[in-house]
Amino acid sequence: MITCSQVPLSEIELGRMDAEYYRPDLIKLSRSISKQSNISIRRAGATIDCSAFYPSIVSDYSFYQKGIPFLRVNEIQNGLLSIDEKTAFLPKRILDLNRSTIATCEPGDLIIAKGGNSLGKVALLTNLYPKYSVCRDVLIIRTQNLSKINRFFLWIYLHSAPGQSLLIRTASQTGQPHLTIESIAKLKIPLIPDIEQDKLESSYHAAEAAMEVSRSAYTQAQHLLESELGLDKLKFKKPVGYTARFSDTLTNGRFDADYYRPQFAAIHQTVKNYSNGYEPLINIAAALKPNIDPAKTPNQLYNYIELSNINPTLGTVDGFGSMLGKDLPSRARRQVINGDVIASAVVGSVDKAAVIDTAQSGFIASTGFFHFRPIGVSSEYLLILVKSKCVRMQFQQQATGGILSAVPDSRLKNIIVPKLQDKLKQKISDLVFQSHRAKKKSQELLDQAKARVEQLIEEAAMEGGRMKAEG
Repeated sequence: MITCSQVPLSEIELGRMDAEYYRPDLIKLSRSISKQSNISIRRAGATIDCSAFYPSIVSDYSFYQKGIPFLRVNEIQNGLLSIDEKTAFLPKRILDLNRSTIATCEPGDLIIAKGGNSLGKVALLTNLYPKYSVCRDVLIIRTQNLSKINRFFLWIYLHSAPGQSLLIRTASQTGQPHLTIESIAKLKIPLIPDIEQDKLESSYHAAEAAMEVSRSAYTQAQHLLESELGLDKLKFKKPVGYTARFSDTLTNGRFDADYYRPQFAAIHQTVKNYSNGYEPLINIAAALKPNIDPAKTPNQLYNYIELSNINPTLGTVDGFGSMLGKDLPSRARRQVINGDVIASAVVGSVDKAAVIDTAQSGFIASTGFFHFRPIGVSSEYLLILVKSKCVRMQFQQQATGGILSAVPDSRLKNIIVPKLQDKLKQKISDLVFQSHRAKKKSQELLDQAKARVEQLIEEAAMEGGRMKAEG
């Protein structure tokens, strides 16, 4: 249905003349906030900052959690900060050398993804580190001088449906949409009673505590597997050169140098040397073929999981898209059920794997995933196994293709895994289950906080906006 808006010239904002900015639902929401007691982020005492263009610093990245965290959009997960083995850290000397171009921030500040597929994602920085730095794709809201609103309310409001709608609405439409410092500074925040803001602070701390339990349990599960195999002590030295037997090239059907890299051989041998034995991955995980063609039901609505929907830190599905069968891409061919495990077949994303839970049963997944169904093992154990270093490196070895290398289904038979004792398998499974349960609890707390903010905004709107805006 076509809709239109008529906007007086006096109400043109931020120099925007595009129709998207003045959608009827967004105008209604913006006017509702304006009629309530509100304050702009700038008037509330916050300052907005970001990094400028700095020279390449990739060679200075450390992934051993030493130095100062260098936050990118991947560190923003469901409104919370997520520091894991993929988080880059920078030495202090690099920040000192780039003092004018790499912005730093402190616990209590907010960070916002300013563009791309992560546009508008928000997180509140924790006390885990005394100082953080950010890449060019992240904006900082400095909260040390806030008044009338506290940082926890500002965080949950920007993470709520109304806050996200108005935040993303301000994105510049030139080229790739992106948020700007000025538009965020002018964003109006509704004022709510202090007692309600205090409750939201409690919700944040409870959600963060639950998420910390989730991360800790998952890390323990990973460590149990890797320490059992000795992967935590396995070191790879970069050789000057290496050789392969001609007979091996014929057997493997591979003549490329990458396939015979020494680290792949070391991983393979580590699994083969495991005291309790080893077996092919396909013995404990049935690799299912594409099992649905949504194009045959063009008017049916499907929920679709892509690689970007996978939480690589905890192995969960954190989002999905809804589309009619006729609009789904041709790669949407895998229908998953509760307990299945999907894992990226694309080399650059082999860390992306997830367990399908009851809420996602019946969803459609891309053929960019392997679709595994556990055989004689739990879904949680299979997840940890597939995401382990020993399997990920074997996936990388078995990949074929040029620009976008991927692992063909036909080469899954070459992947081997250790045969762990049942007691250890169960312990790993229990830890992953605890992790996912705690993550779900954290998400429920966040959802409740967002719902409360939305309720307060609606209640204030119904009162008719008796107070004038302060900013």
